[in-house]
Parts: sequence; C-alpha cells; structure tokens
Amino acid sequence: MTYLAKPRLHHPTLATNKVGYTRRDYEGKISTLCAGCGHDSISASIIEACWELDIEPHRVAKLSGIGCSSKTPDYFLGASHGFNTVHGRMPSVLTGANLANRDLLYLGVSGDGDSASIGLGQFAHAMRRGVRMAYIVENNGVYGLTKGQFSATADQGSKSKKGVVNTDSAIDLVGMALQLGATYVGRGFSGNKAQLVPLIKGAISHGGAAFIDVISPCVAFNNHPGSTKSYDYVREHNEAVSRIDFISGREEITADIAPGEVMDVRQHDGTLLRLRSLHANYDPSDRYAAMAYMQKHQALGEIVTGLLYVDPLATDLHTALNTVEQALNGLDVAELCPGAASLEKLNNSLR
Repeated sequence: MTYLAKPRLHHPTLATNKVGYTRRDYEGKISTLCAGCGHDSISASIIEACWELDIEPHRVAKLSGIGCSSKTPDYFLGASHGFNTVHGRMPSVLTGANLANRDLLYLGVSGDGDSASIGLGQFAHAMRRGVRMAYIVENNGVYGLTKGQFSATADQGSKSKKGVVNTDSAIDLVGMALQLGATYVGRGFSGNKAQLVPLIKGAISHGGAAFIDVISPCVAFNNHPGSTKSYDYVREHNEAVSRIDFISGREEITADIAPGEVMDVRQHDGTLLRLRSLHANYDPSDRYAAMAYMQKHQALGEIVTGLLYVDPLATDLHTALNTVEQALNGLDVAELCPGAASLEKLNNSLR
C-alpha cells in the first residue's frame, strides 16, 4: 500500500498562534491506522490542544509503548522529541527522562493493553509518584495488532468478534488513577472533540500526574453485536488463491453532549454507547466524591466523561525528591560526584 506524503509548503494565509506556528506545524506523518479509527481523532485533538496552548513543538517529549495507540505519536508533533519504548514500559522511561530534564513537557501515549495488562504496575507507580506528565490512554477494549482479543478494560459480558463472551471484570484505569493519587483525572470520548481538547489542554498545563482515559472505538475488530467500545467494519476476503483482508472506511462517529446530559451514541453495528457529560455544577476538587459519582453511574450503564478530579495545588516528583532547579542532564561530573568529603558530610547529617 502506498501513502502520499504531506506537502511541506503551507498556504501563506494559515493562521498562526502566539509563538508563530500554524496548526500544520503540529502535525506528523500520515496515519496508517484504519480509516475511521478513534485514535486519529485523539491525535487531531492533541494537535489542536498544543496549537491553542502556544507550545513550541521542540519543548514536548512524547513517549509511547507498543500497540495501535503507541503508533500515534508518529502522527502528531513531528518536530518534537519522541521515543517508542518496550511494551508497557513507557512510564519508566518517561520518569527517567523527566528526572533528567524537567524543562520539557512530557506526553505519554498508551493503550488499554499497554497500560492495563503488561504495563499495569508501571502505570500504578507513575501515578502514585506524581510524575509530571499528561498520560493519555486510547482505550478500545481490544488488542488491535493481534487480531482483537479482549484487553483488560473490556467490559464484562461484551462479546468478541467470534461471539465469545468476556467473563472477566474490567480494569477501570480512571478509578485506579484516583485511588493511586493522580492529581488530574478525566475521561473523554474520541468522537467528542469539543470536550476532549480542553481536557488535554488542562492535562498538559497541570503541575503533577495528569491522566485521561479516552474511549476510542476500533473499526477493525469490534464489528459485532454485543461490543461496548467499537464501530462496525466491513471485512471482505478472497479464499481462491490467497486471503486478503480489507477494512472499508467508516464515517467518524461524533457526539456533542451538553453538560449534565446523557446521550446514547449508536455504533455502526447497532450497539449503543451511553455517555454522561459531567454537570456544570459538578465539583472536581473532591477525590472520593469523584470515585463515588463514577461508580454510581457505572452501575447504571453510563460512562462518565469530563474532568472528574483536579488538585490545583498539585506537586510533582521533583518536589518530592527535592531535586535542584537545573536539569540533571546539564550538571557536570564535579556536581554529580562531589567526592568523599561531601559524602561523609551528608552521612554525618543523617546520623
């Protein structure tokens, strides 16, 4: 399959932000994901958020793990620092980079398989340590790169494309983030850009561990009745001499939900995704009230979206460790290894 390259020339009348960049300057390569994938909508929202925040692209470090979601950093912020880590290990690498250079803005992109299965312990420790970053999980409930098996966030009772019913309880990353101490917690829907862009802007601007779970439909492997996180897709194949998989493009599903309202978003396969937008009078400053509110509506079959919790006085890992203001990667050998006398003085102060 051949993909066309994006033109390097920009129209001279494109609007620029306060730092002189057009929205095009925040884009990356052309996406190779399936047409209609919710992940591409999230990429577009990240681009919009960074452009509106007047962020210089070179100030951003974007890190990811393995999976469809972890491919997406290639599709936005092409002029930023980037690192694709081992499966599930993105939080550790991001933590190390953050400790080495606190001057960058850190954006961690992961998926439900990458963060809720092999990387669950990594996710937990990044949240409880308060690493300053915007941690975005693109959640579709399946392993898209290995033919659509259930991920750990798949709802109990949902069906696979072969009709198998998921009997396991789902891991709720939002609930875990609240319990573990994240100081900015939200949930969005890839089809609701009006809500998602402000959530991402808030996460990037936050002073501590910010986490956003984004429900992001998969067009390829949730094409069956009974799925709870999906679009439908058309699968065609020729069995004569070879097997050819073809996923047709689908129209993007969007939803504009007013504050305090509930909307049933119909998927291509006829199933419904019931989304509740937080009321304008909702107080996001109470961590335990946020947990109770989310669980109450989850029991009603509703997925609560919006900013669930924020601590405006949040601190980060650098504050906890009392690190120096200068980026650690800028210190020389004499500052990093002051010698035996300094070590003896430190040890004596601790006796």
